[in-house]
Amino acid sequence: MPAHLDITKDIQPLTTFRNNSVKLIRQLKQTQRPIILTVNGKPEAVLQDPAAYQRQLDRIEEAETREGIRLGLEDVAAGRTRPLDEVFDEMRVKYAIPR
Repeated sequence: MPAHLDITKDIQPLTTFRNNSVKLIRQLKQTQRPIILTVNGKPEAVLQDPAAYQRQLDRIEEAETREGIRLGLEDVAAGRTRPLDEVFDEMRVKYAIPR
């Protein structure tokens, strides 16, 4: 797991990145910490290792899946469900699907 953000090294002006991109990419790979790029002192972009970015996407997808399951179980517990046959019959009528 990467270390926490080091504000003395991980926040850089965009011009510094433009002038030292190879060095900063090397730093990114070694530390596994994202680099925040600033313009006029304000954060504008985050440079992140591709593997770390993929892990972040995977965690987001897992969290969304868990939340969907949690909501579904909550609906079941609260009785907000319908029998499958009833739903299919409704769809057949609505879309004129023959049996």
